[in-house]
Amino acid sequence: MALILDPNSSAPTSPSGADSDLIKDSGIDTFMQDVIEPSMEGPVVVDFWAPWCGPCKTLTPTIEKITREAGGRVKLVKIDIDKNQELAMQLRIQSVPTVYAFKGGRPVDGFQGAQPESEVRAFFERIAGGPIESPIEMLLEQAHAALAADDATTAYGLYGNVLEREPENDTALGGVLRCMVAMGEVEHARGFVDDMDDRTRLKAPVAAAISALELAESGASSEDLDAARAAVDANPDDLQARFDLGMALFAANKRDEAVQAMIAIIRKDRGWNDDAARAQLIKFFEAWGPMDPASVAGRRALSTVLFA
Repeated sequence: MALILDPNSSAPTSPSGADSDLIKDSGIDTFMQDVIEPSMEGPVVVDFWAPWCGPCKTLTPTIEKITREAGGRVKLVKIDIDKNQELAMQLRIQSVPTVYAFKGGRPVDGFQGAQPESEVRAFFERIAGGPIESPIEMLLEQAHAALAADDATTAYGLYGNVLEREPENDTALGGVLRCMVAMGEVEHARGFVDDMDDRTRLKAPVAAAISALELAESGASSEDLDAARAAVDANPDDLQARFDLGMALFAANKRDEAVQAMIAIIRKDRGWNDDAARAQLIKFFEAWGPMDPASVAGRRALSTVLFA
């Protein structure tokens, strides 16, 4: 499998040709045909902005994104007030960004200033008359479900679709990395991580997936499980054997047993091998995710041992 995803590429900031009917720039000369006339058939959002406006640079991409997600139910027109000062005065635009929604030839709703995406989405849903669901969230849900069902190939494709739309989506980056590990593409996964910048590696979903990769790179195998159990049975006080058992249990996805193997080492000798059992247990939790039942129970057990 070739490594085809670039975690450091930049998302597109301007609409493609396919968006020309949904998103366009306008001004005083075309305001009637771009805003007033189309608003007789459906809502038109007008984004008043300026090149020198910092908040506009944050808000406009969000508005464009949700316009696309609305699937034609709302159109977006962008107006540079520096080039259209007369129109801005006529509509009493006093600051930017200012956003108006037109229906039936007149403004019916609006807001000023940068807003979080949740508020912008709620604004669009009011004027569209119903929910606007993000295809990104739907793709992520489908990818999570596929990965949970051990269908890493399908999940990989779904996460890749997300990254085509949002190249810096940290959940999808972490998901792609987990898929590579699950498919045994450990070298490709390491290359994927090495191509990331430090900021990306520190994002929670990515950092957790890196922990899963590091565990895969440790060489632990579920095929070693029987031998590891036998070694512990033969010498219960051999902490290295118990550590190897914990790693084999992790590789076999026997999560609760893997936790108990590491906890047993900490109970016997908290500082064994430079605190290796506790450090590895934390990596387990990161790899599984904080809300996994094994992580929740394991953290509770670890706290009990450490603070007893």
